[in-house]
Amino acid sequence: MPSISTAIFSILILLSAIHGGASRAPFACDPKNAAASNYAFCRRSLGVAERVKDLIGRLTLEEKVKLLVSNAGAVPRLGIKAYKWWSEALHGVSNVGPGTTFGGEFPAATSFPQVITTAATFNASLWEAIGRVVSDEARAMYNGGVAGLTYWSPNVNIFRDPRWGRGQETPGEDPLLAGIYAVNFVRGLQGTDGNRLKVAACCKHFTAYDLDNWNGVDRFHFNAQVTKQDIEDTFDVPFRMCVKEGKVSSVMCSYNQLNGVPTCADPNLLTKTLRSQWRLDGYIVSDCDSVGVFYDTQHYTSTPEEAAAMAIKAGLDLDCGLFLQTHTENAVKRGLLSEAHINGALGNTLSVQMRLGMFDGDLKTQPYAHLGPKHVCSAANRQLAVEAARQGIVLLENHRRSLPLSTRRHRTVAVIGPNSNVTLTMIGNYAGVACEYITPLQGIERYAKTIHQQGCRGVACRTDKFFGGAIEAAREADAVVLLMGLDQSIEAEFRDRARLLLPGLQQDLVLKVAAAAKGPIVLVLMSGGPIDVSFAKDHPKISGIIWAGYPGQAGGLAIADVLFGQTNPGGKLPMTWYPQDYVSKIPMTTMGLRPSPSYPGRTYRFYKGTVVYPFGHGLSYTTFTHKILNAPTALTVPLSGHRRRQNATDFSGKAVRVTHTKCDRLSLVIHVAVRNTCQRDGPHTLLVYSSPPMGLWAPQKQLVAFEKVLLEAQAQKEVQINIHVCKFLSVVDKFGIRRIPMGEHEIHVGNVRHSVSLQAETLGIIKS
Repeated sequence: MPSISTAIFSILILLSAIHGGASRAPFACDPKNAAASNYAFCRRSLGVAERVKDLIGRLTLEEKVKLLVSNAGAVPRLGIKAYKWWSEALHGVSNVGPGTTFGGEFPAATSFPQVITTAATFNASLWEAIGRVVSDEARAMYNGGVAGLTYWSPNVNIFRDPRWGRGQETPGEDPLLAGIYAVNFVRGLQGTDGNRLKVAACCKHFTAYDLDNWNGVDRFHFNAQVTKQDIEDTFDVPFRMCVKEGKVSSVMCSYNQLNGVPTCADPNLLTKTLRSQWRLDGYIVSDCDSVGVFYDTQHYTSTPEEAAAMAIKAGLDLDCGLFLQTHTENAVKRGLLSEAHINGALGNTLSVQMRLGMFDGDLKTQPYAHLGPKHVCSAANRQLAVEAARQGIVLLENHRRSLPLSTRRHRTVAVIGPNSNVTLTMIGNYAGVACEYITPLQGIERYAKTIHQQGCRGVACRTDKFFGGAIEAAREADAVVLLMGLDQSIEAEFRDRARLLLPGLQQDLVLKVAAAAKGPIVLVLMSGGPIDVSFAKDHPKISGIIWAGYPGQAGGLAIADVLFGQTNPGGKLPMTWYPQDYVSKIPMTTMGLRPSPSYPGRTYRFYKGTVVYPFGHGLSYTTFTHKILNAPTALTVPLSGHRRRQNATDFSGKAVRVTHTKCDRLSLVIHVAVRNTCQRDGPHTLLVYSSPPMGLWAPQKQLVAFEKVLLEAQAQKEVQINIHVCKFLSVVDKFGIRRIPMGEHEIHVGNVRHSVSLQAETLGIIKS
């Protein structure tokens, strides 16, 4: 994993120096309640399982049913308060769910860049650091009585289609990138104190959920038809990593059906996969009112009682909504469900609450009791938000090395565009109340005199009425910065895009300003999803193009720092930027990833057509070279158990089933020298891909590792890359079976290629 940068380390030192306090009354087991000392579930000396069993044994059926929903009822006779399970912390503590409110001592929380922007850093240590800060603030707010401890974040769905309105919430289109993000952000949120949880994270939305409302099809009615191959190879990867490696304490099932079965009613997904195969230690929650959706909207069951019984028996533990509270008791009375099933669901939710310390009585004696208002919106937290934005900004074009701008030559800058002075736009969706805002205009004002003209009133840009002022500003200024793009009115939850172009008349504004400008013109794009800006790529007067994503509360400062060279950009695109004609060829409802003669395929792993910018693209103000110092040319994959001949119809060569190997610890180790060849310090993202022996089902290439490296001017560092053979050099056949292709695998490190031959330990090749 990438090592923590010097900047992040210094910020964490600042964080450790802050002190605060807790004042909240206990959720349960209050030492002031004399009866609490008699309850085994209140005894910290006992194991969690024993405490949970004791508590469930004391509850009536009516009380149990009230605990099956997100607004869980109180049990006054046992001293247990009501609890709101739904809180969000996608990129900072949010007030989207009812479990968290802002006000009083907690008027705001640090709002980091939207996830798609943070993913562009390719910096796993940064993701964990952000998670730690968010959980510090969440715990502080819980101690202050204004937040919960269960946060339904992160969103680790695959950004499969560029039109998806919620793609901004995800780490992008690559399953390994999404999985590593999930592992590290969850680790930051939940802490590393054994079985105890700092807060409880939740990986969502399981699974194959990536359509909200497109062309008359919405998420409540959508039946995602997905092959076993794509489920295993792509859609399930980040969830599997989140559960098995990140040890997440919750998973949320999604609204859609998967191959005709609602995900929240599918025992193969919830019980067989999550619990039996991946060993989820935690609870499974529905997306809000998903059980009601598969009854009322999808008409999957005849009665609401059948729906309630089906969900719980499938493995659902908690309902975001009221459906289970309303219909579960009747389901038991009608014999559709046993009380034992309910006990099983409660065992999973109550165990998480126990691990959070919610049944440990006095908060002042608990590990995170010191966290208070001083830990929220602290100087160190704000600085980390700026650092995350700086690292996530992607330099797409820099013609004639026009960037960075010069404070000496570019003393007057025209700041133009609908996103030039925005605040809320910068924090994207699922955000809370930010500590502060530094807009792009305010950031640029720190470096130069500005002439500000919006040109468009809002990103919809329906009229050219205000173009005149923008054009005149461009004529007067030494340089022009155009801040264009999207916002939540264009892409959001339940709002997928129809087109990939800049909305309304934005392109016209860019071209007219470019025609009038006398100095360099920089196009800065705010968006979650990709934008087709082909018109600007090779325009003779547009010097540079920058993608800032949604850069968080201080995004304007980060943008200005990159524009004027205070920050050397090092971000890389976590998704493919397709041309507009791509979306005319492919319905959003078609889930397949692999191409066919009439279908272009999806994501960089399978799509071979023209792109505006490829996955992983991102320039720097410096240049870097790569040299492989040491790497094997051959590896032997040890086989285990019985050996039979393979039915070799799936690949042009031979492939070994992963489950028939002994390669849990088998890694391909590559030592790479990375050199900064310029006179400027800079970060570099080392992306490592593998192209497996080509067969019918193999991707053209796939990300197998990445490292973030900070290099001083003219410096060189040696980086060790460890590629787990079974996990990352394997492919998935059409039956959903993961296999390791034997033969030549080509490893891509920058512009350097290295071939390694994988061979089975014997001539016997395993049959499927």
